[in-house]
Amino acid sequence: MNISDLLERIKLTKEEDVKLYFVTRAVKPGAVKRTPAKDKYLFKVSQMDCDDEVRSYLYDASVRQLEKTIQKNYEMVDYDILTDETEHLFTYSIQNKVFSFNDVVTNQLLNTSPKVTSIANLTEAEEMWAYCVEFYNVETEDKFFTFRKILPSKVGVDEKAKNWVRALFRPESQQLSLLKEETVNLDEQIDCIYHQETFYVIKKANFEQIVGLQEDYKDKALEVADNMINSGYFIGGDKLKELIEKKPSIHKKLIKVEKLGGYKSLTPSYLNTMKQVLEKYGDTLPVENGKLSTESEENIDAILKALGDYYKIGEISGKPYGTFAGKELQALEQR
Repeated sequence: MNISDLLERIKLTKEEDVKLYFVTRAVKPGAVKRTPAKDKYLFKVSQMDCDDEVRSYLYDASVRQLEKTIQKNYEMVDYDILTDETEHLFTYSIQNKVFSFNDVVTNQLLNTSPKVTSIANLTEAEEMWAYCVEFYNVETEDKFFTFRKILPSKVGVDEKAKNWVRALFRPESQQLSLLKEETVNLDEQIDCIYHQETFYVIKKANFEQIVGLQEDYKDKALEVADNMINSGYFIGGDKLKELIEKKPSIHKKLIKVEKLGGYKSLTPSYLNTMKQVLEKYGDTLPVENGKLSTESEENIDAILKALGDYYKIGEISGKPYGTFAGKELQALEQR
């Protein structure tokens, strides 16, 4: 199934059957900083009643957004941690995968969710995480759920706690007045769609954040860093862990390095090969006394390029490329 198929089926649903949910996130009791992301959080789904105007907006806006996505004619591929999202859409099956967001789509959204009586009540002990729109076909009992990551700035509850106020211009009085009601901004964007155990991903980074993959990658990156440091082939390690905390972009690179596993056997010959390749493209491999030095961000960038198979050559064009993405191919035997 692709986005066009999903849109056709969503168009068979009716505006009057649209439902709006909010997903909140809270830290599990007893969880600590180093608790793995998949065991650290609880997600909760709450339904909010909408009037006809809001339901109509959600329905029409979702259809418009999916139509715009289809017009881009992006290729849909299986989700891969390193694949660039620039010209791709992704499918992500939840079968045989364990993460805390699973309960949202396999349990809570498929059963009756508690109704929201106040946005303030939602945000008192929990973090507003995402909103979800359900499209339901009464005849086939088919359900589709779209998700959008929601930012704290999009939710207006306690104005006294902020250094700014929300004001509304009232034409009848021709004056600005404070907007004291609770508000939430719902835009036209869709990050992903869930249907029958599969996420159809439109905005990869937001999807990874919503379902908790982003934090899971951070946990794995820290494990890889420990493995590298403990291998005995590296000098330092504090800077690497500092970057893991500050730069999410490094997480996936470290996971790629672990997958390739080259850091586990850095022989002099292997180090020399890496050094020659980097020099060919103007980079320098930071080698000190036969070990790789991770004591600066520049050093770490060069090391990850070398160990992450960043440098590639096109088989047909013979042109060199620089990318951490790519799927390993197996050549057929020549007859």
